[in-house]
Amino acid sequence: MKMLTRNKNILLILLPFWDPQVPPLGIACLKSYIEKNSDFSVKLIDANVEVLFRDIYSRYFNTLQSIISKEKRSHLYNIGHEVLKNHMMAFINFTNRYDYFELIKVLVYNTFYTIISIEYIEILDKIINNFYEELKSYSINLINKYEPSIIGLSVYNGTLPASMFLFKLIKELYPEIKTIMGGGVFASDLAIGSPNYEIFIKKSQNIDNIIIGEGEQLFLKLLKGEFSSNKKILTSSDILNATIDLNTSVVPDFSDYNLDAYLHLASFTSRSCPFECNFCVETIFWGKYRKKDEVLIASELSGLHSTYHKQLFVMCDSILNPVVDKLTEELYSREIPVYFDGYFRIDKNSQLIEKVLSWRKGGFYRARLGIESGSQKILDSMNKNITIQEIIESIKNLAFTGIKTSTMWVIGYPGETECDFEKTLKLIEELKDYIYEADCNPFWYFYTGQGNSDKWAIYRKFLYPEKYSEMLLLQTWTLDITPKREIVYERVNRFVDFCAKLKIPNPYNLSEINNADERWKKLSKNSVPSILDFESKNVTIDERVNIKEPNYAKPIDVIEWNL
Repeated sequence: MKMLTRNKNILLILLPFWDPQVPPLGIACLKSYIEKNSDFSVKLIDANVEVLFRDIYSRYFNTLQSIISKEKRSHLYNIGHEVLKNHMMAFINFTNRYDYFELIKVLVYNTFYTIISIEYIEILDKIINNFYEELKSYSINLINKYEPSIIGLSVYNGTLPASMFLFKLIKELYPEIKTIMGGGVFASDLAIGSPNYEIFIKKSQNIDNIIIGEGEQLFLKLLKGEFSSNKKILTSSDILNATIDLNTSVVPDFSDYNLDAYLHLASFTSRSCPFECNFCVETIFWGKYRKKDEVLIASELSGLHSTYHKQLFVMCDSILNPVVDKLTEELYSREIPVYFDGYFRIDKNSQLIEKVLSWRKGGFYRARLGIESGSQKILDSMNKNITIQEIIESIKNLAFTGIKTSTMWVIGYPGETECDFEKTLKLIEELKDYIYEADCNPFWYFYTGQGNSDKWAIYRKFLYPEKYSEMLLLQTWTLDITPKREIVYERVNRFVDFCAKLKIPNPYNLSEINNADERWKKLSKNSVPSILDFESKNVTIDERVNIKEPNYAKPIDVIEWNL
């Protein structure tokens, strides 16, 4: 064991498996904040883009694909993450190999309703074993190279197993290193007040400090020794619920990342959400909604573009509605050549074609729309406060101006009937030429944190038998309510197959994204540039002056869409 000298080097890491659409924003913000306000040096590690881990990921899912029949694997890379995450956790915790193999059977069956043979369990087991062997070697090399005195892990649901493995490894080989954990997992699987949280805290002996919620101020005060040495768990209540003034926060530092591995750069305009949908946990985690001044946002995007030569940004906000008007106005008036992509809620402004056109001219590139359902009954139950007609008008307006419409749907919300689900499919078919992308998720219940968590509590039950709790560390709950889980997953597969027949894509890789972009160009004469158009660092794209003005004399339903 190599004993490290005391220093002020911090290593902040995001481990596999996390969907790497954008470079990790949370730890990039922490790096900027800590280095500005202290004499600590921070190094960021994004392990998700490492080829060796991506190869293991592909091998695992290719094996699952070979096991599961075509009609049950339509959404393999979405719902399959639950199998992968729980398998990874079971691997590092099992003591009885027979029970461990039986659990793998249960994990696959409860997600894909397929019985897996012992031969395939052994193949999957070898893949996970290989992952942890590689992670151990990778982590030791990192620690020996950077010699940190502090290692912090940003943890999400899918990265929790690898993070627990690394925390244990650090304490075994480098006990003098201080270990810190934070991240989005505390908004869902490890929400405060849940049994999972209590179990996790008891099992967190390898973690010196846990930061829950907005991390900058808590992390800095921890580094400065402002908390008691026996204070392990830090939350906003420890700083009187103080939050950062986003207008004085520092710009995220992406300099440690391999940005060639990403199509987009990341940024944000706000924290939390001004809305409270019943299936969402965002407001519980972040607290009161706050946003930056739009002039400041525009300047930050301009600076990031100049520094990293990226034009396309994903805004990692819960929602862009409160800033989109002034932000697009600012970007357009200052001729800042950036395009942004983010989550957007159907609202009264998206019903106005003139308003949406101004967003397009100001760089709004893709709207990620939480449509959720084609049934008004289900939308009302979710507390969405939108109507089917508003959805139709908004999607058409966005499509006409060329903004990509990525639609998100929740399948199997409590009370969803077959008739409700058919209404969803009918709405998608009606809008098929105005939808850039259609993605869905099965409804997930969390013990606490959702708007209706307590209301649904009388229906909850363990998804996996309690005897496997030690291996899984955390329990997963499901609801004994209509629709049943197997029906929900059958509908998820039908949803994906239905969209495929309509030729509505849900792209996962660069080739599929490029094909989706080519389709979008054919559907809208005002189409935003394709992803590949932004790949050249030597050419700056700005085609917004060429956007076609709509003919306002025509009602929206008969506008010529160039289909």
